[in-house]
Amino acid sequence: MVDDVLGPGWTARTLPLRPDGLGDGTPPVATLVSRVTDNPRPRAVLYVHGFVDYFFHDHLGAALARHGYELYALDLRDYGRSIRTGRDPNFTTDLSVYAEEIDAAVRDLRTRHDTVVLLGHSTGGLVAALWADARTDEHLVDAVVLNSPWLDLRGSWLERTVLTPVLDVVGRLAPRLVVSHLAPYYGQALHRDTGGEWDYDLTWKPHAGFPVRAGFVRTVRRGHARVARGLHIGCPVLVLASDGIGPDDREHDALLSTDSVLDPAQIVARAPLLGDDVTVVQIAGGAHDLALSAGQARHRYVEEVVGFLDARLGTPPEGQAGSLP
Repeated sequence: MVDDVLGPGWTARTLPLRPDGLGDGTPPVATLVSRVTDNPRPRAVLYVHGFVDYFFHDHLGAALARHGYELYALDLRDYGRSIRTGRDPNFTTDLSVYAEEIDAAVRDLRTRHDTVVLLGHSTGGLVAALWADARTDEHLVDAVVLNSPWLDLRGSWLERTVLTPVLDVVGRLAPRLVVSHLAPYYGQALHRDTGGEWDYDLTWKPHAGFPVRAGFVRTVRRGHARVARGLHIGCPVLVLASDGIGPDDREHDALLSTDSVLDPAQIVARAPLLGDDVTVVQIAGGAHDLALSAGQARHRYVEEVVGFLDARLGTPPEGQAGSLP
């Protein structure tokens, strides 16, 4: 365990993983990030980031700690702190490989906390939902929270219905073929150097992202199809999304007050397919990453997460909670 890039008060631990056949043979690793505390809260939240992303949300850790929840975060293999030379960043051909690091982190947290909650954002929301469905009978987590989860493909009819089967074939035959790049506008709106509120490492979360490869699109679309067929997550699920959609192909004034990456209507439509106990909340003025929204929407996001967890899991022990951030 070493001091983390977030600075004093945070540590990072490298989790060695089994070889997965990707890259030049360099074995993958994941990274578990946690707060330094002498008085850990009895409840843990494990955060899983999205595509072209990593954990830098120290403000969320502070907010949840004030309410009795200890935040941990995974940088999945080939993301953020876990990027290694010889391996393509932000690339996989199988979303299920991430179960190895989620399993390791959750089982570790179970040894130190009475309650464990899984919190996934965007692609991490899809990964978290599929993981929770696969682990339902094991009762490893007590609740799942999804922040703008990627449950369907935003795009035209052609992209959703015609190109998907084409990319399924291409992704199998040429998985590393670059098929797209992300637009830079949302990232530029977030980052402090380009007028935003947040400071993070642009080598790990570049504005234009990393290349979107055919094998990655194939496995994500197969994950979407699994959601469409219906999952059976056995614990309470909270799905949160913005209340508005913004253009994803140009700069505009609502980049941080709408979801300019995914379609909230698709999220809301697919959410009931996750299990028998799903609550859906839309955040007025929320950005794609609701935790990075402007002040009022960010406050509402934390309030909804804490309120849901307290209602379903019971109020944390006296002395473990405080005022809202």
